[in-house]
Amino acid sequence: MFLETKNSSIQQVHFSEIENSQVSVFIKREDELHPFISGNKYRKLKYNLEEAKKQHKTTLLTFGGAYSNHIAATAAAGFEYNFKTIGIIRGDELANNSQEIIQNNPTLKFALEHQMQFHFVSRKEYRNKTLKEFIANLQRQFGDFYLVPEGGTNHLAVKGCEEILTSNDDKFDIICSAVGTGGTISGIINSLKKNQKAIGFPALKGDFLQNEIKKYVLKNNNWILNTAYHFGGYAKVSEELIIFINKFKNETLIPLDPVYTGKMMFGIVDLIKKNYFKQGTKILAIHTGGLQGIDGMNVVLSKKKLPLIRK
Repeated sequence: MFLETKNSSIQQVHFSEIENSQVSVFIKREDELHPFISGNKYRKLKYNLEEAKKQHKTTLLTFGGAYSNHIAATAAAGFEYNFKTIGIIRGDELANNSQEIIQNNPTLKFALEHQMQFHFVSRKEYRNKTLKEFIANLQRQFGDFYLVPEGGTNHLAVKGCEEILTSNDDKFDIICSAVGTGGTISGIINSLKKNQKAIGFPALKGDFLQNEIKKYVLKNNNWILNTAYHFGGYAKVSEELIIFINKFKNETLIPLDPVYTGKMMFGIVDLIKKNYFKQGTKILAIHTGGLQGIDGMNVVLSKKKLPLIRK
């Protein structure tokens, strides 16, 4: 067995902006599952690692951007469990002076230190990542490997994410999660009790995630996506969001990342302030990790002369 089944701790949120509301908020600290393979990446990789071993694969190949949580987690998992890892990284311009770029990119530097091999491709090529011909070319170039999709989402990932909720969580009315590729929220939806509802907060613009999630869910009448809190799209942030994340950390001691959990918590707090939830509602927000991305975002924020995010 690779990543063991764990149940993370739950922490009540005491935050000044919602202290007078009649809604209680708790956070499930999935970010504390593992120091490097944290949050939903832990859940998504668990059964994929088992399947790779079952197929006698010795190499994991996956996809991601230059600041990808998934790239970092896959590199760490491969290092810990003796798999070679290959990262197909979006952006062929990164290959120019790659040594300097990697040293100045906390995510890529971490992955390299955990022995991941990089292959940089253009954004146009990257869009072909699910095509058979593209994957066949990668097999000719790198040999036999176990393919882990971008973001780690597949049926085995959803199976792992179904283990996020346990019987200890039955008392909550609303389960909230950030949404990237849709695997985590799909697993959560499959584990909901009849009296519970899931709200997903996408980090990306667009409605395509509805169909992605429907590929994996066993029931589809007790969940919604709230698309109002993406802050311009994936990896986009604003000064308002940064101030919120830092204030939340100061008051609760819970760190949030700017791409996923920060936007989710901003959305939850804003909806509470707008009386979206009825009095007495108990909300459980899933902390899906992603904190490794703060260092990379701070590099970007520093260049833009914006406030930095405190970990």
